[in-house]
Amino acid sequence: MTGTPLRVGLVGYGLAGSVFHAPLIAATEGLALDTVVTSNPERQQQARAEFPDVRLAAGPDELFDRAAELDLIVVASPNKTHVPLATTALQAGLPVVVDKPVAGTAAEARELAALAEERGLLLSVFQNRRWDNDFLTLRKLLSEGELGDVWRFESRFERWRPKPKGGWRESGDPAEIGGLLYDLGSHVVDQALALFGPAASVYAETDIRRPGAETDDDTFIALTHTNGVRSHLYVSATTAQLGPRFRVLGSAAGYVKYGLDPQEAALREGRRPGPGWGAEPESLWGRVGSGESPVTGGGRPEPTLPGDYPAYYAAVAKALLEGAPNPVTAMEAAAALDVLEAARRSAREKVTVTL
Repeated sequence: MTGTPLRVGLVGYGLAGSVFHAPLIAATEGLALDTVVTSNPERQQQARAEFPDVRLAAGPDELFDRAAELDLIVVASPNKTHVPLATTALQAGLPVVVDKPVAGTAAEARELAALAEERGLLLSVFQNRRWDNDFLTLRKLLSEGELGDVWRFESRFERWRPKPKGGWRESGDPAEIGGLLYDLGSHVVDQALALFGPAASVYAETDIRRPGAETDDDTFIALTHTNGVRSHLYVSATTAQLGPRFRVLGSAAGYVKYGLDPQEAALREGRRPGPGWGAEPESLWGRVGSGESPVTGGGRPEPTLPGDYPAYYAAVAKALLEGAPNPVTAMEAAAALDVLEAARRSAREKVTVTL
């Protein structure tokens, strides 16, 4: 890519904005972080320290007043602001990247998608976990037929946080769109649909386990895909002993992988994409085999492909500059929200929901 980079306005500089979006935008050829929107003085100071040339705005209105000076808006603010901010950006004629979940309902996601299509603008959803090391490795194994016909996909995004941290992500107010179902659940559902296609039915169990917690902190989702694969998805803040991140069982072999992709930890520590980015040591590789537990040495080690979060924004830049495909569409995000809404209903009514 050559020429003047696209100028990016980033709304929000909390965890999502400062740890994920800003560093990845800054590392992407063809993109330049132009403006950060945050009203928090400490976050403003942090943004200026990390990106000395960045402009600051206290609120989104200041950003949209300068819409003609920007080429892309990234919405990394609290969930309840995603739809109104994305709508304003699209109406201002600006392409948009929205952090997951793009909306609180599938209907809202489809309305946003329709607006973007009407305006001829890119609307992309930041589903960075499609570029996790284990996901990329599993997709390779599937493409090569290593596992045979997959029968069951188990995915766990578990943590041990026995005390609530508070904040909007753990608020019981439905308007905040908090809770693990919509937070980590957005990731595991998106991964399952990306790997195995549409879901035909959804069953879920959601619980509030911790004293003082206001919204779900321990959730299980079972999907039956239209192709017959069953996905068992776990998201939890109350897991004292963590299970495998992936356990995938097929007619020829299984794949078991422990441990989270290292990219989030690296970004939190202030490291930036470069040589060796996303690689993990051989001791953390998963195993492929049959008939024996990987814990007792069953199967062969499967080299884990490096994780590649930078690929998402590289694809966004290519879509805007060259007309390449949108890496994650709002319609894909709407399909995941169909599942999340069905899971919420399933847990509430204690039924299996047909999609």
